[in-house]
Amino acid sequence: MLRQELDRERQRRMELEQKVQEVLKARAEDPPAQQPPKGQAQVNNGADRRSQGLCPRVQKWFYEKFGEYVEDFRFQPEESTVETEEPLSARRLTENMRRLKRGAKPVTSFVKNLSALSDWYSVYTSAIAFTVYMNAVWHGWAIPMFLFLAILRLSLNYLIARRCCLLFARGWRIQWSIVPEVSEVVEPPKEDLTVSEKFQLVLDVAQKAQNLFGKMADILEKIKNLFMWVQPEITQKLYIALWAAFLASCFFPYRLVGLALGLYAGIKLFVIDFIFKRCPRLRAKYDTPYIIWKSLPTDPQLKERSSTAVSRRPQTASSRSYVTSAPAGLNKDEDASRVHGAKKSNFHEIFNLTENERPLAVCESGWRCCLINRDRKMPTDYIRNGVLYVTENYLCFESSKSGFSKRNKVIKLVDITDIQKYKVLSVLPGSGMGIAVSTPSTQKPLVFGAMVHRDEAFETIFSQYMKITAAAASGGDS
Repeated sequence: MLRQELDRERQRRMELEQKVQEVLKARAEDPPAQQPPKGQAQVNNGADRRSQGLCPRVQKWFYEKFGEYVEDFRFQPEESTVETEEPLSARRLTENMRRLKRGAKPVTSFVKNLSALSDWYSVYTSAIAFTVYMNAVWHGWAIPMFLFLAILRLSLNYLIARRCCLLFARGWRIQWSIVPEVSEVVEPPKEDLTVSEKFQLVLDVAQKAQNLFGKMADILEKIKNLFMWVQPEITQKLYIALWAAFLASCFFPYRLVGLALGLYAGIKLFVIDFIFKRCPRLRAKYDTPYIIWKSLPTDPQLKERSSTAVSRRPQTASSRSYVTSAPAGLNKDEDASRVHGAKKSNFHEIFNLTENERPLAVCESGWRCCLINRDRKMPTDYIRNGVLYVTENYLCFESSKSGFSKRNKVIKLVDITDIQKYKVLSVLPGSGMGIAVSTPSTQKPLVFGAMVHRDEAFETIFSQYMKITAAAASGGDS
């Protein structure tokens, strides 16, 4: 192969040398070009010199005047830059959370002031704002009024930033907010955090981020479901309203449409919202935007509805036999959960309660947990896995092992002497995942541990416990 390549290269070299010799022969055979006369050559040289001297001047002048703009329009390939991600740091995490809070403060303060105007927090301020707004809308000055307010706000911000006014030099401040500002105590960041403090800080920030992302996801999913005809009766109202607005914009002058919208916005903000906020029952009946927004479902709610609709279907004989005899691949907990799902309608029979005792709506499916009875010594009785329920008068624990009704636990809420959040292992960071319940019949409190939704369960149990104890105390006094 190498020899063949060398032969090809030699042959190519010989062909090129032959072509070069032919070109040189052709140039030698051509007659020399006739030279122009001497006078004509001098004239041509002068013209060429003038043209050569004029063109660089024009190019230089053009480049000095417009060269910068021409360079701006030159196309260049986009540079793909990869942003470097910072490593996880507790100090950086707290700093970013504080920055986010400070950055969102103007928006939150604006919303608070707008809500205060709607709630007539200051009667004189709301009355003046309502009068000025309605007068501006009636005379067509709404846009100039908002622009003037924006200019005034920027002017005040300039004075606050420069502190060039005598009032600020004396320590006085201009109160722009309707709602009085509450100064929050800002804790100085700690330099050295322990491992447990860092872990707890990450958990707190993760919880805030989870709640914030959940609210944003709910809003976006409701808007998406509104436009995707998930609930046709709600989207139909929006469809009719859009058609009405389109026809009104086509047949009525814009001044009249703007006047109607401005008057409606003022009456809605200052009058209708104030009445609806003071009368919740009236709002639930007649506030159409509020009713539509509350009735719009999110994606998790749609999944829950579809799952409940499937579970409410009448079971066939084959499905019942499938529930009673689970496949061999399922473990005991899945088998127990299937048996519990089949017996969910007989809740009062499982715990030997009256028929009116049903789980509350919050815990209809119960909370997965493990019951730790520290009065027992046997390992099988010390810890039990199961599901915790709260009814109107009882706290019920159903063991996950089917066929052991004696292992179920029923506690009267009236008999509870103390209930508090509990941390099973003190060495672990965080506030724990357990609830401790004390009763007269137990020497040590019963602990319901390993609860993922511990805070939700505690709030539900504690509120129902306070309700029952208050009712019992009022009944005893009467």
